[in-house]
Amino acid sequence: MAGLGERLGYGPDAKLLIVNCDDLGSSASANRATARAHAAGTATSATLMVPCPWALDGVRSFGGGIGVHLTLTCEYPTYRWRALTGAASLHDASGYMPATAQAVWDRADLGDVAAECRAQIDQALAWGVDVTHLDAHMGTMQIDRRYFELFVELTVEYDLPLRMFGARAEAELGFPGRAMAAERGLVFPDQMTSTWGRPAKAAFADILARLKPGVTEVYVHPVEDGPELRAYDPDHPQIRVDDLAALTDPELPGMIAAAGATLIDFAPLRALQRVR
Repeated sequence: MAGLGERLGYGPDAKLLIVNCDDLGSSASANRATARAHAAGTATSATLMVPCPWALDGVRSFGGGIGVHLTLTCEYPTYRWRALTGAASLHDASGYMPATAQAVWDRADLGDVAAECRAQIDQALAWGVDVTHLDAHMGTMQIDRRYFELFVELTVEYDLPLRMFGARAEAELGFPGRAMAAERGLVFPDQMTSTWGRPAKAAFADILARLKPGVTEVYVHPVEDGPELRAYDPDHPQIRVDDLAALTDPELPGMIAAAGATLIDFAPLRALQRVR
């Protein structure tokens, strides 16, 4: 059976790379950083946090492919947002989305989750976003099997590709998510990885050195440094700033080319999925 790269029209040894900026819309600083990464020719894709106050600005500022970053959590201690649907089970005692995925799994009604996810996708579409794919903030829709099953149903409903964990993570999670998605006709990258928690330029170099034929998604979290970032994310500012520095490093396009990688976004995967 032909691999995903061949099904997309490339050769069997083609190395296809999606560089996706998570958290578009989370702040003005994230939006500017994501736009800069796209202008630098490295970021091909982004995923939008629709409930966040800066989401519409993110839509208007980013020129690459945009997916929906299904958002059920709000991890920052003083910067908070609410569910679009206002469902009580999706909020904590302060009236905002909870800080952790575990809190969502412990409290949320799955019917409320489904309605909220649809509301977020529908809002992005109403803003004119040509939604390329779905993924999930903090893995909330991917790690718990109940939520993953709903995640698959949503991607089938909207006929979109999805972010998919790798085979190693699947073994740790304990359910056959890749097979479950494939059986429903969904398309997803062959591999997924991130720069999170590592010096970003060195992480990119390592990822490119290990790049396999097929489609690999690398997800990153670029944000411009400054008072806004330091105020809302005092715990991880340097990771986000470092991601931006790597994505706008003038050496990175050459590193990608030297690795024999071709940059794409999720739109070709969506087109393939929609061929019936």
